[in-house]
Amino acid sequence: MANAKLTEDMFNDLVSFIRDKAGEHEMPITRQTLIEDNLGMTGDDAAELIADLSKKYQIDISEFTFKKYFNDEPLIFLPDRKVSPLTVGHLEKAIIEGRLDDEVINGE
Repeated sequence: MANAKLTEDMFNDLVSFIRDKAGEHEMPITRQTLIEDNLGMTGDDAAELIADLSKKYQIDISEFTFKKYFNDEPLIFLPDRKVSPLTVGHLEKAIIEGRLDDEVINGE
C-alpha cells in the first residue's frame, strides 16, 4: 500500500511540474495525456521540458531521440512528418527507471 501512495505522490508531483512547464492549469492531465498533441509542447518548449525533467528527477536522457517524439517549432511545420507518441505515463516510467529512452517508452 505504501508503494501505491508513493507512486501516486510521484505522479501528482510530475503533473504539477508539467502544468508549470506547459502553462496548462485547466485541462485534466492523466497518464495517457500526450505531451505534444494534448499539451501542445513542441520544439524548444519540449526540449526544455525534457531537459528540466532530467535535472529535477535525475533522469538520464542521453539515449532519448528528441526528433522521434517531437516536431520542430510550429513555424517549421511539416505536415507529412509523424512523431511517435510520448505521454505523461512515459515520463512517469522514466522517473521510476531513471532514464528516458526507446526501451523505457516502448516497454521493451
